[in-house]
Amino acid sequence: MSHVLRIGDKMVEVSASLLSLEKENAIKTLYNLEVAKINYFHIDVMDGKFVEKNTTEIMKDYALTISHISNLGLDVHLMVEDIEEFIDEYSMLEPKIITFHIEAVKDEERVKNIIDEIKNCGSKVGIAINPDTSINEIKQYLKYIHMVLVMTANPGKGKQKLMPETLEKVKELKEYLCENNLDIDIEVDCGINDVTAKEAIKAGANILAVGSYLTSSENITEAVKSVRY
Repeated sequence: MSHVLRIGDKMVEVSASLLSLEKENAIKTLYNLEVAKINYFHIDVMDGKFVEKNTTEIMKDYALTISHISNLGLDVHLMVEDIEEFIDEYSMLEPKIITFHIEAVKDEERVKNIIDEIKNCGSKVGIAINPDTSINEIKQYLKYIHMVLVMTANPGKGKQKLMPETLEKVKELKEYLCENNLDIDIEVDCGINDVTAKEAIKAGANILAVGSYLTSSENITEAVKSVRY
C-alpha cells in the first residue's frame, strides 16, 4: 500500500509552480492541479531586475484567478529587489506563505522589517537562498521565520535540472534545525520530479515546489502522487 511520506512529524506537501504553465490552458490546468490535491499554488514573481525574467503581470493574473476559483493557499515566491512593494501588492490576496530572497537584502534591519511586514499581513514568512548562498547567511533569522526555500538551481528560469550539491545544503540545514529545536519547513524549488523529489525528501525537505513535471503532465493526479508518495 502506498503512503504519504513524512519528515519527522511533517507531512510532505506539494506546491505547484506556475512558471511553465501554458496560458491558453491555464484554467483547466489549475482545476486539475486542485483536483490532484496539491497543497499550494506556487507564484513565481520575477521583476526583471533580481533575475532577468519578468513575470510580474502574468503571475498577478494567475494569483487573482486562483483567488476567485480556489480556496488553496498561495505560496508567493518573490524574486524581486523591491520586496516591500510586492508584499503590499499581494497582501490583499492573503497568501499562506510569502518568501523573499536574502540575496536581495543588504542590511539586517531591513530583513527584520520585511519579516515583520509579512507577519502583519497574516502570512507565514519564508526566506529563500540561492545555490551559492550558505545557510550561515540566514541562521540569525531562523527563529523569526516559518520556512526556508532552498533553490536547487539558479532562479529565473523554469524546466531546469536540480543541482545535486544543493541537496547537501538541505541536509545541512535540516541537521541545524534539529540541533537547535527549530520547527521550520524546508521547501525545495527547481528540477523536482518523481526521482528528485525522493532525493530532496531524504535530504530533509518537506515542501516540494514542482513546476513543469506537473503542469506538462498528461495525468496531473498521477504526477502529484509520484512526488508525494
